[in-house]
Amino acid sequence: MSCRRHPLALSLRLALVAACAAPLTANAQDVAPDGVVELDRMIVTAQKREQQVQEVPIAISAYSGEFLQDYNVRDFTDIGNVVPGLVVQEQSPNNPGFVIRGITSDSGEANVEPRVSVFQDGVSISRSRGSIVQPFDLERVEVLRGPQGTLFGRGAQIGAVHLIQNKAFNGYESGYTVGIGNHGATQASGYANAPLVGDTLYARIALFHEKRDGFIENLSGGDLNGKDTLALRTSFRLDLRDTDSLDLIFNFQKDAPPGTAFRSGTIPTRRGSLDVLDGTADLNRGDQLGLDRTVNGVTLLGNFHLSPSWSLSTITGWREFDSHEEFDGDGAQVFVAEFAEDARGKQTSQEFRFNYDGGGRFTGFGGVSYFQEQGSQRVVLRTNERSLVTMPVLGLGIPPLLPDGRPNEMVTALPIAPGVVVPLKPYHEEQYINHGDTTAWELFADGTWAVNDRLNLTLGLRGTHEDVTAGYQSDFLGVPSMLGMMPVNGPAAFPNLLYLPSPLVERSESFRSLVGRAVADYAINDDLTGYASISRGRRPNVVNVDALSSEIIDDEIVISGELGLKGAFDGGRFVYDVAAYRYEYSNFQTTVRDDDSLRYVRANGGNATAWGAELSMSWRASDRLSAFLNYGYIDASFDDTDDDGNVQELAGNRFRLTPDHTASAGVDIRFPAGAHEWYLRPSWNWRSHVYFEDDNFEGIEQAGYALYNLKAGVRTADGRWDLGVYASNLTDKAYLIDGGNTGRLFGTPTFIQGSPRLYGVTLTGRF
Repeated sequence: MSCRRHPLALSLRLALVAACAAPLTANAQDVAPDGVVELDRMIVTAQKREQQVQEVPIAISAYSGEFLQDYNVRDFTDIGNVVPGLVVQEQSPNNPGFVIRGITSDSGEANVEPRVSVFQDGVSISRSRGSIVQPFDLERVEVLRGPQGTLFGRGAQIGAVHLIQNKAFNGYESGYTVGIGNHGATQASGYANAPLVGDTLYARIALFHEKRDGFIENLSGGDLNGKDTLALRTSFRLDLRDTDSLDLIFNFQKDAPPGTAFRSGTIPTRRGSLDVLDGTADLNRGDQLGLDRTVNGVTLLGNFHLSPSWSLSTITGWREFDSHEEFDGDGAQVFVAEFAEDARGKQTSQEFRFNYDGGGRFTGFGGVSYFQEQGSQRVVLRTNERSLVTMPVLGLGIPPLLPDGRPNEMVTALPIAPGVVVPLKPYHEEQYINHGDTTAWELFADGTWAVNDRLNLTLGLRGTHEDVTAGYQSDFLGVPSMLGMMPVNGPAAFPNLLYLPSPLVERSESFRSLVGRAVADYAINDDLTGYASISRGRRPNVVNVDALSSEIIDDEIVISGELGLKGAFDGGRFVYDVAAYRYEYSNFQTTVRDDDSLRYVRANGGNATAWGAELSMSWRASDRLSAFLNYGYIDASFDDTDDDGNVQELAGNRFRLTPDHTASAGVDIRFPAGAHEWYLRPSWNWRSHVYFEDDNFEGIEQAGYALYNLKAGVRTADGRWDLGVYASNLTDKAYLIDGGNTGRLFGTPTFIQGSPRLYGVTLTGRF
C-alpha cells in the first residue's frame, strides 16, 4: 500500500511524478516536394476527433509507440521524465503519484477522487491502486495538461494521461523483444495480428513480461524495489461495413514485485547507518514484504456512421483490481509499524457520443455518460507495544535500539499512577476499512465555430450528478490494547492504538457540478497558431467519515487561464510549442495535522495559486538526425490568506512533489554501416528541488538532480532485426523519490530511494 496517503486516525493515546513536441512522431516521415524531410505528423483524438497535434488548442504532448521504443520508455515514470509539467512517482505499481503542473493525485482511499485522470482507450482507470498499467504495444500516448473535465469527465481536474493501445486490423504483423540486464533482469514481449474471417473479423494478441530483482538489499533478508509484471492483451475488430466497426479489448495484468524499501531517517540500520541513500534497508519480515495485484479490464469501442454529417461513438468499460501489499511503515528493524493493505475496486462505465461534422463552419459533439464504482481499502497495523513506546512521537525519551543495535524491547510496562502500571503487549493487531460507492451521470457538449479561415471559437460544458456513499469501520484483532486504553489527554479510552474504533458508519450524499471551457485559436500564418483558453476544473466533494464524525469537504475548484503558440519553420523540420498558464484554486483538498486530536486528517487547505510556462521543441535535421528539448517552469504555492483574510495554515508553502523547473532532451543519431543502420540515442532529464509534503518540513525534500540515459544498437537494412543496448541513470546518481510517509506519524519519517544504474541488452524481431 503505501504509506503515502491514507487518513490514519492517530488516536489520542498514541499522541502517542509537447514533450514530444519531440515525438510529434508517427511511424513514417513526410518528404516535401523539394526533398526536405519534415517532422512526422502525429494524429491525436484529444478533442474527440482526429486532428494533427499542432492543430489542437491544448497543451498536449503526444508520443507514438515507435518513439517510446526508440528511447526505451518502458513505464509511467519514463513518460513523466519527458513531458514538461508531468511527474510520475511510483513507490510500487500499487501506489503511484501523478503530478501535472504541481497538482498531485495519489490517494489510495476509496472515497477520494483523483485530480489527474488516467485513461485506457477512453475508459477511466484513475483509481490509484489500479491506474498503473504496463505501457506496451501502444499506438500512442497523449498527455493533456490543464483542466480536462469537459473532454474527459469527472476527476480530470488538472490533466489527463491517455493510453491508446494498438488494435486489431486487417493485415498480418508480428514481432517480439527479449532481453536481459543487471539485477537479474529478464524481459520478453511479443505481438501478433491476423485476419480471422476475410475482410470482416481480425484479432491481435500482445504479451509482456519483465522481472528484475530488487536493487535495495534488505539486511533482514531478501531484496526490495524490484519488478515482476505479466501483462496480456487480446483484441478483436469487427468491420460491420465500410464506416462501422466494433473493437473488443481484454486486458489482464499481474504484479508480484518484492516490497518497497521504506528507510527510516532517524533509526539506524543494524550496520549503524543513517544514510538513506546507501542502497540498503532493514525491514522486518524479509521476503514476506511485497505486492500481489491483479487488474482485469474489458473495453468495447463502437463507431457508427449515421448520416453524411453525424456519427455515433460508444465506449463501454468494465474493470476490477484486487491487491494485497505488505510493507514496513517505520522503515527500520523495530516491530512498530508493520502494515498490510487490501484494496479492491470494481467499475462499469458507458458513454454515448454523437459527433457532428457537416463540412461547414461548425463541428462538435455531445452525449451522455454513466459511471459506477465500488471500492474498499482495508489497512492492518501490527505492532510490538514494547518497541512502540520508543517512538519519538510519544516523547518518552526511550531509545529505539539497544547499544548492540537490536530493537529495544526492555520496557514491558508503563507506570500511569503511583503503584499502577500498564502492561505492554509484545504483539497487537488492529485494522480500519474505508468504503466508497459512487454513481455518476454526465451530460456534455463541445463545439467549435470557424469564424473564418483563421479564427476558431470553442465552447464546451459538462454537467455531473453524483450519488456518493462513504463508510468507515475499525477494530482491534485479538486482545485489546491496554496502552491504547490509557486515559491520556482526557477520560476517553479506546482498545485501539492508531485507528479510532468504530462499527460500520456510512454517509450518503448527492452533488451536482458544472465545468467547462472556452477557447479561441487563431492561425497567424500557415506555420504559426496561437490560442487562448479559460476553463473551470473540479475535484469532486469528499464524504469524510471516521469514528468521531462525518463531514463534507467542499469540491476543489480551479479556474485556469492559458495562452499558447504552436509553430513550425525551416520547411517543417523544426516544430515548437509554448504555453503559459495561471491557476486559481479554492477549497484545496489536502492532509493536515489536527493539533487537538494529533491526527492527520483530510481537510480544506484553503486557496492556492499556480502559474508557469512550458516549452517543447523538436528538430529533424535529416532522416538520420533528430532531437527534442522540453522545459517547464511552475510557481505553485498556498495563498497567504483565505477569502476572509485569515492566515492559512499552509501559507506560502510550495505544493508537494512539485519542482520549480523540469527539463528533458534527447538526440537520435543514425548512420549507415554496410547494409545496416547503427543508431545512438542519448537522453537527459532534470528536475529541481522538491518537498515531499505540503507542510514543507525541512529534511523531507530532495535537491535537484539530473539523470542520463542511453540506447544504442544496430538495425538490419530491412528493419526486421534490431540488437540494442540500453542504460538508465548512467552516472548511478543516488536520489529520493519520496519522503515522510506513514513513518512521520510515529516521529520517524521514511524515505524511498530512486532507481540506480540499470542496463541491459535486447533483441527485437519484426515479421
